[in-house]
Amino acid sequence: MRRRPEPAASLHLSASRPAATAILLLQLGTPARPDYGGVFAYLRQFLSDRRVVEAPRWLWLPLLYLRILPFRAGASAAKYRRIWNPQSGSPLLYYTQRQAEELQRRLPQAVVRFAMTYGRPSVAEVVTELIAQGVERLLAVPLYPQYSATTTAAATDALFRVLLRLRRVPALRIVPPYYDHPAYLEAMVAVIRQDWQRLEWEPEHVVFSYHGIPQKYAQRGDPYAQQVVRTTRELVRRLQLPRDRWTLAFQSRFGRSPWLKPYTDDVLQALARRGIRRVYVALPGFTADCLETIDEIGRESRELFEHAGGELLYNGTCLNDHPQWIAALEQIIREEGCGWLAETDQGRTGPSS
Repeated sequence: MRRRPEPAASLHLSASRPAATAILLLQLGTPARPDYGGVFAYLRQFLSDRRVVEAPRWLWLPLLYLRILPFRAGASAAKYRRIWNPQSGSPLLYYTQRQAEELQRRLPQAVVRFAMTYGRPSVAEVVTELIAQGVERLLAVPLYPQYSATTTAAATDALFRVLLRLRRVPALRIVPPYYDHPAYLEAMVAVIRQDWQRLEWEPEHVVFSYHGIPQKYAQRGDPYAQQVVRTTRELVRRLQLPRDRWTLAFQSRFGRSPWLKPYTDDVLQALARRGIRRVYVALPGFTADCLETIDEIGRESRELFEHAGGELLYNGTCLNDHPQWIAALEQIIREEGCGWLAETDQGRTGPSS
């Protein structure tokens, strides 16, 4: 049975086991509860972030508080209730904690923690606690393979805001995007192949679906779209997929402005109308299952595909706590923590088995 993640207030370092280096996993966040109040508070924080919505505050905030939040919170709460596990709660929180626990096992002399950009445990409370316990070096790991200002920069903003208020600031390193890192790509391939082995049918087409961003963000210099293309090309090469058997697409559009195209739902409907009956949706941009993967793809997009004439759609498993992904994370952390982790790895140079 899955364990419910411990409350943020109970997560602390042992005074008998000080460590100079801490590894901090940075994830987006999740509501504390799958009800109107919990989702309202989460969306208010998320959609108020200037990194997420770049519209002028005088225009956006009245729209957010008067029209969007009162209605969207209820609809989103219904979706969260569908994916909420009675024992472990939010899938995103559960798998992020599992990633931290597995990394702690592989890196026993460092402190491994996780924090959420929005929601709890917050970046502020986790980092403040780490510094109070004597951490001198902090290695931050944004859990986003592809960089976007809406995700990676929002996470580091939250981290920098905390450090601005502290008298004693630790030495800081931030793991760069790993969209083309061989260890990440091989972990993603392992997850996809494992999914395929479970299927009783062979997919006719593979859709690589990534969370979208507004087109204007990419036009202003956000490198997300280019990194997504690079990831997809590398995965296709490793999976040996013919060009006519895969499509790159973007999901989770919000608002009326154009987002990166093609949209995942449009692609799925077009495939069904072409006579494609069996589709596998891979999710390389998500390191843990969440609302967008379980409900949006697994329910909403599947319904659209079937209504357009499709028969079988499998929403791919995210990296979650797959052993090869944990090993990949360890390898990436050891590479970026060179010198910092030398005193804790006792001469080990590669990921644990």
